Amino acid sequence: MEELEAVSISHPEKVLFPEDGITKGELAAYYAAVAPLMLPHLKGRPVTMERFPAGIGQGGFLQKDVSKGFPAWLERVEAPKKGGVVHYPLVNDDRSLQWIANQNCVTPHVWTSRVPDLYQPDICVFDLDPSQDEPEDLRAAALEVRDYLAELKLPSWVKTSGSKGFHIVVPLKKQAGFDEVAGFALNVAKELVQRDPDRLTLEFNKVDRGGRIFVDTGRNGWAATFAAAYAVRPKRGAPVSAPCTWQELESGAVGPQTFTLRSMPKRIDKVGELWADMQAMKLPVLSAPS
Repeated sequence: MEELEAVSISHPEKVLFPEDGITKGELAAYYAAVAPLMLPHLKGRPVTMERFPAGIGQGGFLQKDVSKGFPAWLERVEAPKKGGVVHYPLVNDDRSLQWIANQNCVTPHVWTSRVPDLYQPDICVFDLDPSQDEPEDLRAAALEVRDYLAELKLPSWVKTSGSKGFHIVVPLKKQAGFDEVAGFALNVAKELVQRDPDRLTLEFNKVDRGGRIFVDTGRNGWAATFAAAYAVRPKRGAPVSAPCTWQELESGAVGPQTFTLRSMPKRIDKVGELWADMQAMKLPVLSAPS
């Protein structure tokens, strides 16, 4: 059996999170540790790398196309764009995850579809984006999304965003296209806003939200992305976008930045992979709201 080429982390001492002293080596070690849980959520999905070569204090950039400077073994997929194609990296194994960490990629952002069925999403994502820090309202909004999806006979899973809100995910059979899934998500959001207009909004611009929570369904379009499960976010404390239970959210035990790079090992030892049942279940058929 051919031995796989290992990835060597260059400059592991480089500090990527200056306020916390978290280095590139520590980031790579975190991704190596969570790889068994994280890779099933990454495999086959085009990845956009959010890279910070000089650390998160100096600003970073998003990289979609990998056309040069990559190892021969790195799997990629060509996705059409206006006037050409984008060569997205695929993170299908441990060394690919280490390779993107070595590119100073703090956060891998992923599509809602996977190769070879690139045009048929296998998840639908609702991203709750609060305008202000009101944990009770955010918690109530997440539960409203869960409960309405349950009315539609759709089970849902939740994770912290590692930023301001929560990501709520519905697994789908790979049958509907992006337009249908995005249309479904928007109809769900419209119904939710109609039911609770004082708390929820579809206004993208914060100035127009009036302090309400934006039910963002834009993650469901072609080439749109969201932070992968177990991804570190480029914020103080290195918060992680971590799966959690509805019970934890409902009780107030979990907030958007509760889990961090340094606290996740203990968390995983305690709860394991909370999205394993989503990966294993028979995915429900997409149903449009009535």
